[in-house]
Amino acid sequence: MAIALTYLESWDGAPRNTLSLIDRHGRLVLTYAKVHTCVFDLPETALTPGEGFEVCALDTAVGEVMTGAMICYDREFPESARALMLAGAEIVLTPNACELEINRLSQFRSRAGENMTGMAMANYAGPGWGHSVAHDGIAFAGGRSRDTLVVEAGEAAGVYPAVFDLEALRDYRRRETWGDAFRRPAAYRGLTGREVREPFVRLGPEGGPVPGRSLP
Repeated sequence: MAIALTYLESWDGAPRNTLSLIDRHGRLVLTYAKVHTCVFDLPETALTPGEGFEVCALDTAVGEVMTGAMICYDREFPESARALMLAGAEIVLTPNACELEINRLSQFRSRAGENMTGMAMANYAGPGWGHSVAHDGIAFAGGRSRDTLVVEAGEAAGVYPAVFDLEALRDYRRRETWGDAFRRPAAYRGLTGREVREPFVRLGPEGGPVPGRSLP
């Protein structure tokens, strides 16, 4: 059994919102700090954001599984899951702490399908919360579309196993058209610019643009 846990990590200047993944041998194999901190609200205004997305080879009883992570608000940016897919992720773990209504659930389903990647999200339980969910990333089988949903919880706390057919996923990735198969990165240069323009200018905690961005 491997365990992913989240915590406030002590960091130079301000703590980070961090996930650590411990494998079945008790080894720390991945530490990820949330990149898209919620700088528009407390308490995350006070946190240090992470600097990138990494993937580890998680040793399991059925062999190595390339595993990555993102945290809560990260999943609302397609670049997060895309970066993990490009780094080789087959499964992405996503701890979450907010209401999961139809729009956020639809975003998460899209992250799985567009990257042909298994996605598993654990949310806080309780009224208005819950709906932890997993998708296997396999949108077509046998020449027909299919539901990628593996499991979706209700609002109650519990253990909700999500079983992924890794061989089916790997075969699907070798032959289908999403993921990195037909991307044209030269056309996407605008995605990496630091400049932010109206109507998307927001003030960061110190009154200037959001950290990492600049004004024209």
